[in-house]
Amino acid sequence: MVLLAASVTTKSGKAIVSRQFVEMTRARIEGLLAAFPKLLSGGRQHTFVETESVRYVYQPMEKLYTLLITTKASNILEDLETLRLFTRVIPEYCKFMDESDIVNNSFNLIFAFDEIVALGYRENVNLAQIRTFVEMDSHEEKVYQAVRQTQEKEAKQKMKEKARELTRAKQEALKKGRSPGFGSGSGYTPIVGDTIPVSVETQAKPAYSAPSTRPTSTGKAMKLGNKNKDIDLFVDMLKSEGESLESTTGAKSSVGSKAVTQAHLESVHLRCEEKITVVAKRDGGLDTLEVHGIVTLNISDEKYGCIKIKIDNEDERGVQSQTHPNIDKELFRNSHIIAMKNSAKPFPINVDVGVLKWRFQSQDESFLPLLINCWPSENGTGGCDVNIEYELQLDTLELNDVEIQIPVLGTPVVTECEGLYEHDNRKNRLVWKLPVIDSSNRSGSMEFSCSGKPSDFFPVTVEFESFSSYCNIKVGDVMTLDNQPVKYDSDSTFFTERYEIV
Repeated sequence: MVLLAASVTTKSGKAIVSRQFVEMTRARIEGLLAAFPKLLSGGRQHTFVETESVRYVYQPMEKLYTLLITTKASNILEDLETLRLFTRVIPEYCKFMDESDIVNNSFNLIFAFDEIVALGYRENVNLAQIRTFVEMDSHEEKVYQAVRQTQEKEAKQKMKEKARELTRAKQEALKKGRSPGFGSGSGYTPIVGDTIPVSVETQAKPAYSAPSTRPTSTGKAMKLGNKNKDIDLFVDMLKSEGESLESTTGAKSSVGSKAVTQAHLESVHLRCEEKITVVAKRDGGLDTLEVHGIVTLNISDEKYGCIKIKIDNEDERGVQSQTHPNIDKELFRNSHIIAMKNSAKPFPINVDVGVLKWRFQSQDESFLPLLINCWPSENGTGGCDVNIEYELQLDTLELNDVEIQIPVLGTPVVTECEGLYEHDNRKNRLVWKLPVIDSSNRSGSMEFSCSGKPSDFFPVTVEFESFSSYCNIKVGDVMTLDNQPVKYDSDSTFFTERYEIV
Protein backbone atom coordinates (compact mmCIF):
# COMPACT_ATOMS: atom_id res chain seq x y z
CA MET A 1 0.00 0.00 0.00
CA VAL A 2 1.02 3.63 -0.46
CA LEU A 3 -0.53 5.92 2.12
CA LEU A 4 -0.51 9.55 1.06
CA ALA A 5 -1.95 11.18 4.19
CA ALA A 6 -3.76 10.49 7.44
CA SER A 7 -6.19 13.11 8.73
CA VAL A 8 -8.78 13.81 11.38
CA THR A 9 -11.52 16.01 9.92
CA THR A 10 -14.92 17.36 10.83
CA LYS A 11 -18.10 16.28 9.05
CA SER A 12 -17.81 19.33 6.83
CA GLY A 13 -14.30 18.40 5.68
CA LYS A 14 -12.34 20.83 7.84
CA ALA A 15 -8.92 19.37 8.62
CA ILE A 16 -8.06 19.38 12.33
CA VAL A 17 -4.89 17.27 12.11
CA SER A 18 -3.33 16.01 8.91
CA ARG A 19 -0.04 14.20 8.41
CA GLN A 20 1.37 13.74 4.90
CA PHE A 21 3.74 10.82 4.28
CA VAL A 22 4.81 11.71 0.70
CA GLU A 23 5.72 14.97 -0.98
CA MET A 24 2.45 16.91 -1.45
CA THR A 25 1.69 20.59 -1.58
CA ARG A 26 -0.62 22.13 0.98
CA ALA A 27 -3.06 23.19 -1.75
CA ARG A 28 -3.20 19.60 -3.00
CA ILE A 29 -4.01 18.06 0.39
CA GLU A 30 -6.53 20.79 1.24
CA GLY A 31 -8.26 20.17 -2.09
CA LEU A 32 -8.48 16.42 -1.45
CA LEU A 33 -9.89 16.93 2.05
CA ALA A 34 -12.42 19.53 0.84
CA ALA A 35 -13.68 17.14 -1.84
CA PHE A 36 -14.22 14.28 0.58
CA PRO A 37 -17.61 15.38 2.09
CA LYS A 38 -19.07 15.85 -1.42
CA LEU A 39 -18.26 12.23 -2.27
CA LEU A 40 -20.37 11.07 0.68
CA SER A 41 -23.57 12.68 -0.61
CA GLY A 42 -26.53 10.36 -0.88
CA GLY A 43 -26.00 8.80 2.54
CA ARG A 44 -23.95 5.88 1.33
CA GLN A 45 -22.69 3.68 4.14
CA HIS A 46 -19.27 2.49 3.03
CA THR A 47 -15.79 2.51 4.51
CA PHE A 48 -14.06 3.80 1.37
CA VAL A 49 -14.79 5.89 -1.70
CA GLU A 50 -12.69 6.35 -4.84
CA THR A 51 -12.02 9.11 -7.32
CA GLU A 52 -10.04 9.03 -10.54
CA SER A 53 -6.73 9.47 -8.71
CA VAL A 54 -7.04 8.50 -5.01
CA ARG A 55 -8.99 6.36 -2.60
CA TYR A 56 -10.49 7.64 0.67
CA VAL A 57 -10.66 5.10 3.50
CA TYR A 58 -12.58 6.49 6.45
CA GLN A 59 -14.38 5.73 9.68
CA PRO A 60 -16.77 8.02 11.58
CA MET A 61 -15.78 8.76 15.20
CA GLU A 62 -18.68 10.65 16.85
CA LYS A 63 -18.62 14.10 15.17
CA LEU A 64 -15.33 13.51 13.37
CA TYR A 65 -13.84 11.36 10.62
CA THR A 66 -10.61 9.42 10.70
CA LEU A 67 -9.55 9.57 7.07
CA LEU A 68 -6.74 7.87 5.12
CA ILE A 69 -5.91 8.94 1.57
CA THR A 70 -4.20 6.21 -0.47
CA THR A 71 -3.47 5.45 -4.11
CA LYS A 72 -6.01 3.41 -6.06
CA ALA A 73 -3.47 0.61 -6.45
CA SER A 74 -3.23 0.14 -2.72
CA ASN A 75 -4.52 -3.09 -1.17
CA ILE A 76 -7.91 -2.28 0.36
CA LEU A 77 -7.58 -5.00 3.03
CA GLU A 78 -4.30 -3.52 4.25
CA ASP A 79 -5.87 -0.06 4.12
CA LEU A 80 -8.71 -1.17 6.40
CA GLU A 81 -6.29 -2.82 8.85
CA THR A 82 -4.22 0.38 8.99
CA LEU A 83 -7.36 2.45 9.51
CA ARG A 84 -8.34 0.21 12.41
CA LEU A 85 -4.97 0.89 14.09
CA PHE A 86 -5.36 4.64 13.57
CA THR A 87 -8.81 4.60 15.17
CA ARG A 88 -7.38 2.78 18.21
CA VAL A 89 -4.47 5.20 18.59
CA ILE A 90 -6.54 8.41 18.59
CA PRO A 91 -8.58 7.59 21.77
CA GLU A 92 -5.29 6.86 23.57
CA TYR A 93 -4.55 10.60 23.59
CA CYS A 94 -7.99 12.17 23.16
CA LYS A 95 -10.62 11.28 25.75
CA PHE A 96 -13.47 13.52 24.60
CA MET A 97 -13.08 13.11 20.85
CA ASP A 98 -14.05 16.65 19.99
CA GLU A 99 -12.28 19.31 17.94
CA SER A 100 -10.64 21.12 20.85
CA ASP A 101 -9.36 17.84 22.33
CA ILE A 102 -7.81 16.85 19.00
CA VAL A 103 -6.09 20.25 18.71
CA ASN A 104 -4.71 20.07 22.27
CA ASN A 105 -3.17 16.65 21.60
CA SER A 106 -2.20 17.23 17.97
CA PHE A 107 1.55 16.76 18.46
CA ASN A 108 1.11 13.44 20.27
CA LEU A 109 -1.16 12.28 17.44
CA ILE A 110 1.36 13.31 14.78
CA PHE A 111 4.16 11.48 16.61
CA ALA A 112 1.95 8.38 16.85
CA PHE A 113 1.01 8.62 13.14
CA ASP A 114 4.72 8.70 12.26
CA GLU A 115 5.25 5.47 14.20
CA ILE A 116 2.49 3.74 12.20
CA VAL A 117 3.52 4.85 8.72
CA ALA A 118 6.95 5.72 7.29
CA LEU A 119 7.34 7.13 3.76
CA GLY A 120 3.87 5.93 2.86
CA TYR A 121 4.31 2.32 4.01
CA ARG A 122 2.87 0.65 7.09
CA GLU A 123 5.29 -0.21 9.93
CA ASN A 124 4.94 -3.52 11.76
CA VAL A 125 3.99 -2.09 15.17
CA ASN A 126 1.19 -2.58 17.65
CA LEU A 127 -0.56 -0.19 20.01
CA ALA A 128 1.70 -0.94 23.00
CA GLN A 129 4.85 -0.28 20.96
CA ILE A 130 3.45 3.00 19.66
CA ARG A 131 2.67 4.12 23.21
CA THR A 132 6.25 3.29 24.31
CA PHE A 133 7.85 5.05 21.33
CA VAL A 134 5.82 8.22 21.83
CA GLU A 135 6.73 8.35 25.53
CA MET A 136 10.42 8.36 24.48
CA ASP A 137 11.55 6.75 27.75
CA SER A 138 15.36 6.75 27.78
CA HIS A 139 17.51 4.52 29.96
CA GLU A 140 20.54 6.72 29.25
CA GLU A 141 18.66 9.74 30.56
CA LYS A 142 17.80 7.89 33.77
CA VAL A 143 21.47 6.98 34.28
CA TYR A 144 22.50 10.59 33.71
CA GLN A 145 19.89 11.84 36.19
CA ALA A 146 21.00 9.26 38.74
CA VAL A 147 24.65 10.33 38.47
CA ARG A 148 23.65 13.98 38.80
CA GLN A 149 21.52 13.24 41.86
CA THR A 150 24.40 11.33 43.44
CA GLN A 151 26.64 14.36 43.03
CA GLU A 152 23.99 16.60 44.57
CA LYS A 153 23.62 14.18 47.47
CA GLU A 154 27.35 14.27 48.16
CA ALA A 155 27.30 18.08 48.18
CA LYS A 156 24.37 18.12 50.60
CA GLN A 157 26.13 15.62 52.83
CA LYS A 158 29.06 18.01 53.12
CA MET A 159 26.62 20.78 54.02
CA LYS A 160 25.11 18.69 56.81
CA GLU A 161 28.56 17.90 58.21
CA LYS A 162 29.43 21.58 58.20
CA ALA A 163 26.10 22.36 59.92
CA ARG A 164 26.91 19.89 62.69
CA GLU A 165 30.34 21.44 63.16
CA LEU A 166 28.84 24.91 63.45
CA THR A 167 26.20 23.65 65.88
CA ARG A 168 28.81 22.03 68.13
CA ALA A 169 30.93 25.18 68.03
CA LYS A 170 27.95 27.30 69.02
CA GLN A 171 27.06 24.97 71.89
CA GLU A 172 30.61 25.05 73.22
CA ALA A 173 30.51 28.84 73.15
CA LEU A 174 27.17 28.86 74.97
CA LYS A 175 28.46 26.45 77.64
CA LYS A 176 31.52 28.62 78.33
CA GLY A 177 29.44 31.78 78.67
CA ARG A 178 26.50 30.15 80.49
CA SER A 179 25.45 31.68 83.81
CA PRO A 180 25.34 29.25 86.79
CA GLY A 181 22.42 28.77 89.12
CA PHE A 182 20.05 26.26 87.52
CA GLY A 183 19.71 23.62 90.19
CA SER A 184 22.43 25.15 92.38
CA GLY A 185 20.40 27.43 94.62
CA SER A 186 16.80 27.10 93.52
CA GLY A 187 16.25 23.57 94.84
CA TYR A 188 15.30 22.35 91.37
CA THR A 189 16.65 19.05 90.11
CA PRO A 190 17.34 19.17 86.37
CA ILE A 191 15.60 16.63 84.16
CA VAL A 192 18.41 14.34 83.09
CA GLY A 193 16.82 10.93 82.82
CA ASP A 194 15.81 11.22 79.17
CA THR A 195 18.21 13.84 77.92
CA ILE A 196 19.85 13.34 74.56
CA PRO A 197 23.05 15.25 73.66
CA VAL A 198 22.16 17.82 71.04
CA SER A 199 25.17 16.92 68.93
CA VAL A 200 23.94 13.34 68.47
CA GLU A 201 21.98 13.20 65.25
CA THR A 202 20.79 10.51 62.93
CA GLN A 203 23.77 9.68 60.77
CA ALA A 204 22.87 10.51 57.20
CA LYS A 205 23.69 7.70 54.83
CA PRO A 206 25.97 8.52 51.90
CA ALA A 207 23.47 7.04 49.48
CA TYR A 208 22.18 8.72 46.37
CA SER A 209 19.07 10.78 46.88
CA ALA A 210 16.81 12.80 44.65
CA PRO A 211 16.76 16.51 45.46
CA SER A 212 13.40 16.81 47.11
CA THR A 213 11.72 19.39 49.29
CA ARG A 214 11.35 18.00 52.77
CA PRO A 215 8.62 19.14 55.13
CA THR A 216 9.57 20.60 58.50
CA SER A 217 7.01 21.74 61.04
CA THR A 218 7.63 25.17 62.52
CA GLY A 219 5.59 27.11 64.98
CA LYS A 220 6.22 30.54 63.49
CA ALA A 221 7.74 31.76 60.28
CA MET A 222 11.52 31.95 60.32
CA LYS A 223 13.80 34.18 58.30
CA LEU A 224 17.41 33.71 57.40
CA GLY A 225 19.00 36.66 59.17
CA ASN A 226 22.39 37.83 60.37
CA LYS A 227 22.17 36.40 63.89
CA ASN A 228 25.77 35.36 64.03
CA LYS A 229 28.79 34.88 61.81
CA ASP A 230 28.56 31.08 61.90
CA ILE A 231 25.13 31.12 60.30
CA ASP A 232 26.29 33.62 57.67
CA LEU A 233 29.24 31.37 56.86
CA PHE A 234 26.97 28.37 56.46
CA VAL A 235 24.52 30.29 54.23
CA ASP A 236 27.42 31.40 52.01
CA MET A 237 28.48 27.78 51.72
CA LEU A 238 24.99 26.76 50.61
CA LYS A 239 25.03 29.45 47.94
CA SER A 240 28.45 28.34 46.68
CA GLU A 241 27.10 24.79 46.30
CA GLY A 242 24.18 26.07 44.22
CA GLU A 243 21.56 25.44 46.88
CA SER A 244 18.50 27.69 46.65
CA LEU A 245 17.64 29.56 49.85
CA GLU A 246 14.03 30.32 50.67
CA SER A 247 12.30 31.53 53.78
CA THR A 248 10.34 28.81 55.55
CA THR A 249 6.75 29.40 56.52
CA GLY A 250 5.92 26.12 58.20
CA ALA A 251 4.78 24.27 55.09
CA LYS A 252 7.96 23.22 53.27
CA SER A 253 11.65 23.99 53.45
CA SER A 254 14.67 23.28 51.29
CA VAL A 255 17.65 21.29 52.47
CA GLY A 256 19.48 24.53 53.16
CA SER A 257 16.63 25.81 55.35
CA LYS A 258 16.53 22.44 57.12
CA ALA A 259 20.19 22.68 58.00
CA VAL A 260 19.78 26.19 59.37
CA THR A 261 16.82 25.00 61.42
CA GLN A 262 19.11 22.42 63.02
CA ALA A 263 21.29 25.31 64.14
CA HIS A 264 18.43 26.45 66.45
CA LEU A 265 17.62 29.86 65.04
CA GLU A 266 14.83 30.32 67.58
CA SER A 267 15.27 30.36 71.35
CA VAL A 268 12.92 27.37 71.70
CA HIS A 269 13.75 24.29 69.65
CA LEU A 270 11.87 20.98 69.67
CA ARG A 271 12.92 17.76 68.04
CA CYS A 272 10.67 14.73 67.45
CA GLU A 273 12.64 11.54 66.83
CA GLU A 274 11.29 8.06 66.06
CA LYS A 275 13.24 4.88 65.41
CA ILE A 276 11.80 1.58 64.24
CA THR A 277 12.96 -1.99 64.81
CA VAL A 278 11.54 -4.70 62.55
CA VAL A 279 12.33 -8.38 62.25
CA ALA A 280 10.05 -9.95 59.63
CA LYS A 281 9.89 -13.51 58.33
CA ARG A 282 10.72 -14.27 54.74
CA ASP A 283 7.50 -16.28 54.31
CA GLY A 284 5.30 -13.61 55.89
CA GLY A 285 4.55 -12.62 59.46
CA LEU A 286 6.43 -10.64 62.07
CA ASP A 287 8.76 -11.46 64.91
CA THR A 288 9.21 -7.84 66.00
CA LEU A 289 7.75 -4.47 65.14
CA GLU A 290 8.61 -1.78 67.65
CA VAL A 291 8.73 2.01 67.37
CA HIS A 292 10.25 4.30 70.00
CA GLY A 293 9.73 8.05 69.89
CA ILE A 294 10.87 11.01 71.96
CA VAL A 295 10.34 14.78 72.01
CA THR A 296 13.35 16.77 73.23
CA LEU A 297 13.29 20.44 74.16
CA ASN A 298 16.16 22.91 74.03
CA ILE A 299 15.76 26.47 75.36
CA SER A 300 18.57 28.98 74.82
CA ASP A 301 16.93 32.06 76.41
CA GLU A 302 16.05 32.12 80.12
CA LYS A 303 12.96 34.26 79.54
CA TYR A 304 11.33 31.29 77.79
CA GLY A 305 12.03 28.86 80.65
CA CYS A 306 8.37 28.76 81.72
CA ILE A 307 6.39 27.60 78.69
CA LYS A 308 3.72 25.10 77.67
CA ILE A 309 3.94 22.80 74.66
CA LYS A 310 0.84 21.65 72.82
CA ILE A 311 1.21 18.17 71.31
CA ASP A 312 -0.91 17.13 68.31
CA ASN A 313 -1.60 13.42 68.74
CA GLU A 314 -3.40 11.89 65.76
CA ASP A 315 -2.43 8.33 66.61
CA GLU A 316 -4.98 5.63 65.80
CA ARG A 317 -2.84 2.55 66.57
CA GLY A 318 -2.82 2.64 70.37
CA VAL A 319 0.61 4.14 71.03
CA GLN A 320 1.71 4.12 74.69
CA SER A 321 3.05 7.54 75.74
CA GLN A 322 4.86 8.62 78.89
CA THR A 323 5.92 12.05 80.15
CA HIS A 324 8.90 12.89 82.35
CA PRO A 325 8.18 12.67 86.12
CA ASN A 326 8.53 16.46 86.46
CA ILE A 327 5.80 17.05 83.86
CA ASP A 328 2.16 17.60 84.86
CA LYS A 329 0.65 14.24 83.86
CA GLU A 330 -2.99 15.22 84.43
CA LEU A 331 -2.64 18.25 82.20
CA PHE A 332 -1.08 16.14 79.47
CA ARG A 333 -3.68 13.38 79.83
CA ASN A 334 -6.61 15.82 79.60
CA SER A 335 -5.29 18.45 77.16
CA HIS A 336 -2.13 17.01 75.53
CA ILE A 337 -0.15 19.94 76.94
CA ILE A 338 3.36 19.55 78.37
CA ALA A 339 4.16 21.85 81.30
CA MET A 340 6.07 21.61 84.58
CA LYS A 341 4.25 20.39 87.69
CA ASN A 342 5.52 23.42 89.56
CA SER A 343 4.80 26.36 87.25
CA ALA A 344 7.28 28.54 89.17
CA LYS A 345 10.21 26.35 88.13
CA PRO A 346 11.47 26.72 84.56
CA PHE A 347 12.87 24.16 82.16
CA PRO A 348 16.67 23.77 82.02
CA ILE A 349 18.55 26.15 79.72
CA ASN A 350 20.98 25.21 76.92
CA VAL A 351 20.52 21.46 77.27
CA ASP A 352 18.38 18.92 75.44
CA VAL A 353 15.58 17.75 77.72
CA GLY A 354 13.43 14.70 77.00
CA VAL A 355 9.85 15.70 77.88
CA LEU A 356 7.74 13.02 76.17
CA LYS A 357 8.39 9.56 74.85
CA TRP A 358 6.17 6.89 73.33
CA ARG A 359 6.31 3.28 72.29
CA PHE A 360 4.38 1.14 69.83
CA GLN A 361 4.50 -2.64 69.41
CA SER A 362 2.56 -4.92 67.09
CA GLN A 363 2.54 -8.31 65.41
CA ASP A 364 0.28 -7.02 62.61
CA GLU A 365 2.10 -7.03 59.28
CA SER A 366 -0.16 -4.25 57.95
CA PHE A 367 1.62 -1.77 60.27
CA LEU A 368 4.93 -2.22 58.45
CA PRO A 369 5.85 1.05 56.73
CA LEU A 370 7.62 -0.83 53.92
CA LEU A 371 6.77 -4.41 52.96
CA ILE A 372 9.64 -6.37 51.36
CA ASN A 373 9.08 -9.61 49.45
CA CYS A 374 12.26 -11.46 48.42
CA TRP A 375 11.63 -14.56 46.33
CA PRO A 376 14.72 -16.58 45.27
CA SER A 377 14.19 -19.69 43.15
CA GLU A 378 16.75 -22.17 41.84
CA ASN A 379 17.33 -21.92 38.08
CA GLY A 380 18.88 -25.36 37.53
CA THR A 381 22.37 -24.05 36.73
CA GLY A 382 23.71 -23.98 40.28
CA GLY A 383 22.33 -20.52 41.00
CA CYS A 384 19.12 -18.69 41.73
CA ASP A 385 16.85 -16.18 40.04
CA VAL A 386 15.87 -13.63 42.66
CA ASN A 387 12.81 -11.40 42.48
CA ILE A 388 12.54 -8.74 45.17
CA GLU A 389 9.86 -6.10 45.46
CA TYR A 390 8.84 -3.38 47.88
CA GLU A 391 5.44 -1.87 48.71
CA LEU A 392 4.77 1.25 50.76
CA GLN A 393 1.88 0.43 53.08
CA LEU A 394 1.46 3.83 54.77
CA ASP A 395 0.64 6.51 52.21
CA THR A 396 1.27 9.29 54.76
CA LEU A 397 5.00 8.51 54.82
CA GLU A 398 7.70 9.70 52.45
CA LEU A 399 10.81 7.55 52.82
CA ASN A 400 14.13 9.07 51.71
CA ASP A 401 17.51 7.48 50.93
CA VAL A 402 16.11 3.96 50.94
CA GLU A 403 18.66 1.15 50.76
CA ILE A 404 17.64 -2.51 50.45
CA GLN A 405 20.67 -4.75 51.01
CA ILE A 406 20.67 -8.38 49.82
CA PRO A 407 23.53 -10.79 50.64
CA VAL A 408 25.14 -12.40 47.55
CA LEU A 409 27.91 -14.96 47.14
CA GLY A 410 29.09 -13.98 43.67
CA THR A 411 28.63 -11.25 41.12
CA PRO A 412 24.92 -10.77 40.47
CA VAL A 413 23.51 -10.16 36.99
CA VAL A 414 20.70 -7.63 37.28
CA THR A 415 18.09 -7.92 34.54
CA GLU A 416 15.53 -5.44 35.84
CA CYS A 417 15.74 -2.66 38.41
CA GLU A 418 13.62 0.34 39.30
CA GLY A 419 16.09 2.81 40.77
CA LEU A 420 19.83 2.24 41.17
CA TYR A 421 21.92 -0.65 42.43
CA GLU A 422 25.53 -1.35 43.28
CA HIS A 423 27.47 -4.49 44.12
CA ASP A 424 29.64 -4.21 47.23
CA ASN A 425 32.40 -6.77 46.67
CA ARG A 426 33.96 -6.20 50.07
CA LYS A 427 30.79 -6.94 52.02
CA ASN A 428 29.33 -9.39 49.47
CA ARG A 429 26.01 -7.66 49.14
CA LEU A 430 23.83 -6.11 46.45
CA VAL A 431 22.50 -2.68 47.45
CA TRP A 432 19.25 -1.49 45.84
CA LYS A 433 18.98 2.29 46.20
CA LEU A 434 15.81 4.34 45.88
CA PRO A 435 15.96 8.10 46.49
CA VAL A 436 12.30 8.52 47.49
CA ILE A 437 9.41 6.15 48.12
CA ASP A 438 6.03 7.79 48.53
CA SER A 439 2.43 7.43 47.37
CA SER A 440 3.41 8.25 43.78
CA ASN A 441 5.83 5.29 43.51
CA ARG A 442 4.63 3.05 46.28
CA SER A 443 5.86 -0.18 44.71
CA GLY A 444 8.78 -1.39 42.63
CA SER A 445 10.80 -4.50 41.84
CA MET A 446 14.25 -5.77 40.95
CA GLU A 447 15.30 -9.05 39.34
CA PHE A 448 18.77 -10.58 39.27
CA SER A 449 20.54 -13.90 38.95
CA CYS A 450 23.39 -15.07 41.16
CA SER A 451 25.10 -18.24 42.33
CA GLY A 452 23.99 -19.74 45.62
CA LYS A 453 21.04 -21.33 47.35
CA PRO A 454 17.74 -19.57 48.23
CA SER A 455 18.77 -19.29 51.90
CA ASP A 456 21.96 -17.42 50.94
CA PHE A 457 20.00 -14.25 50.08
CA PHE A 458 18.81 -13.64 53.63
CA PRO A 459 18.66 -11.66 55.82
CA VAL A 460 17.57 -8.71 53.71
CA THR A 461 18.20 -5.44 55.54
CA VAL A 462 16.50 -2.09 54.92
CA GLU A 463 17.61 1.42 55.81
CA PHE A 464 15.75 4.69 55.29
CA GLU A 465 15.02 8.03 56.87
CA SER A 466 11.89 10.15 56.78
CA PHE A 467 10.80 13.58 57.85
CA SER A 468 7.26 12.35 58.49
CA SER A 469 6.01 10.95 61.78
CA TYR A 470 5.12 7.26 61.87
CA CYS A 471 2.89 7.58 64.96
CA ASN A 472 1.42 10.95 63.88
CA ILE A 473 2.65 12.70 67.04
CA LYS A 474 4.09 16.17 66.53
CA VAL A 475 4.46 19.56 68.15
CA GLY A 476 1.36 21.71 67.69
CA ASP A 477 2.22 24.99 69.39
CA VAL A 478 4.32 26.62 72.12
CA MET A 479 2.99 29.30 74.47
CA THR A 480 3.76 31.00 77.75
CA LEU A 481 1.89 30.11 80.94
CA ASP A 482 -0.53 32.98 80.23
CA ASN A 483 -1.18 31.59 76.72
CA GLN A 484 0.94 34.09 74.76
CA PRO A 485 2.46 32.59 71.59
CA VAL A 486 6.18 31.80 71.58
CA LYS A 487 8.32 31.57 68.47
CA TYR A 488 9.93 28.18 68.09
CA ASP A 489 11.38 25.85 65.50
CA SER A 490 11.01 22.11 65.33
CA ASP A 491 12.07 19.19 63.21
CA SER A 492 10.99 15.59 62.96
CA THR A 493 12.86 12.48 61.89
CA PHE A 494 11.93 8.82 61.54
CA PHE A 495 14.65 6.27 60.80
CA THR A 496 15.49 2.59 61.02
CA GLU A 497 17.44 1.16 63.94
CA ARG A 498 17.07 -2.39 62.66
CA TYR A 499 14.93 -3.56 59.75
CA GLU A 500 15.48 -7.15 58.60
CA ILE A 501 13.72 -9.91 56.70
CA VAL A 502 15.19 -13.16 58.02
